[in-house]
Amino acid sequence: MSLESVKNHFKQWNREIDIMEFDTSSATVEQAAETIGVKPARIAKTLSFRGLEEKAILIVAAGDAKIDNKKFRAKFGFKPRMLSPDEVLEQTGHVIGGVCPFGLNKELDVYLDVSMKRFDTLFPACGSTNSAIELTKEELFDYSFAKDWVDVCKGWNEGQLNENETVTSEVR
Repeated sequence: MSLESVKNHFKQWNREIDIMEFDTSSATVEQAAETIGVKPARIAKTLSFRGLEEKAILIVAAGDAKIDNKKFRAKFGFKPRMLSPDEVLEQTGHVIGGVCPFGLNKELDVYLDVSMKRFDTLFPACGSTNSAIELTKEELFDYSFAKDWVDVCKGWNEGQLNENETVTSEVR
C-alpha cells in the first residue's frame, strides 16, 4: 500500500507518526486545503512528468502554482509532458491525488519549485487520497531527496498571501 511505503520512508527520521490521515478526501489541492484548514497555496502538490528515457521527474510546487512551459523547457531542455494516471502509479507507486515525493516505487529525480519558498511550512500528500504531513520547506527538501530548487511555475506570485495565512472556518 502506498501510504505504508510513505510511513516506512518517514521512519528514518521518526516522523511517521506525524502523517495525518483524514476521514475526508484530500485528493485535490482544494480538498486538502479545506480538510487541513489552510490556504490552497500551502498544499505542496507533486506533478509527474516524462523525463529522459523511461524515467519520470517530479516537480513539487505550491498549490496555487502552474507549470510554465517556457521555464520548464529552459530548465530541463524538453517540453513538459505529464504522465498518464497509469504511468504515475507505475513510476511513483502512488495514485493520482496521493502522489508525493516520498516512498517512491522507483528512484526518481525530485525538484522543488521556488513557489513554495514563501511559506515556513507546507502540506504534501503522503501516498493516499486522504493523507498529508506538515513539513518545513527544508524538511521537504531533505525528506524528498530533492536535487534542487527550480523556478518552473507561474501564477503563484500574482496574488501573494501572508506568510502562513490560514483559512478560518466554523467547521473544525
